[in-house]
Amino acid sequence: MMEIGTLLYELIDNVAVVTINRPERMNTLGGTLKQDLATVFFDNIRNDNAARCVLLTGMGERAFCAGADIKERSASTLTMYEYHVQQRRTHDLFSGIENFEKPVIAALNGVALGGGLELALCCDMRIAAEHARLGLPEVKLGVIPAAGGTQRLARLIGMGKAKELIYTSRLIDAYEASQIGLVNQVSPAAKLRESAMALAQKIASQPPLAVRLAKDAINLGGQVDLESALQFERYAAAMLVESDDKAEGMRAFIEKRQPKFKGR
Repeated sequence: MMEIGTLLYELIDNVAVVTINRPERMNTLGGTLKQDLATVFFDNIRNDNAARCVLLTGMGERAFCAGADIKERSASTLTMYEYHVQQRRTHDLFSGIENFEKPVIAALNGVALGGGLELALCCDMRIAAEHARLGLPEVKLGVIPAAGGTQRLARLIGMGKAKELIYTSRLIDAYEASQIGLVNQVSPAAKLRESAMALAQKIASQPPLAVRLAKDAINLGGQVDLESALQFERYAAAMLVESDDKAEGMRAFIEKRQPKFKGR
């Protein structure tokens, strides 16, 4: 296991496991956490060919990430312009995670609030422990979710439900989050890591190029018109036709054996 500032990083069976390690501060987005996330994603994991899927979670059982460190935020003397610049950096980081070339699964081991939920929304999938609570409570503090929450939540669960949760600052439990499509699975806390790893390892066993291009096509499709999305889908499919992984997948199917994908 490697310690990268406020994060712990380890590679387990082609799964890069990243743990936010600020349990004494509810794993809030303070200190060097954002810089550390950039380092681990865009330096460590991106450059490790053995890492085929990412599992992001928090240390302890109380919090995945409780959002902004309010003590730090309340002491801030940033001007409007300085805050705008700072928030642009956060948008760039979170968009980078959302469009990261390897799938990212968030294992919500506790509360995911504010910026913590916005971070989870950047992930491809979310698995929540039964006791997890989720929400964007910024409005009751006189601000708004400004790390992509007003946009990604509406795209995921629909505009009406997103407005309800944001306007009221209401927190929801894991089961309601599952019902509205905010999380993919709910797991007993004791089995959260096991459930998340099982999903991550299943994804990691798939051909990396096909997974990457499928992710690109799905993400792009949510932002453009249907014909443009279908055009990209055609190009993506064509790019895979001559890949070694496509040939290996076909051979393994015919020979009734497990394929050995190499990501090329």
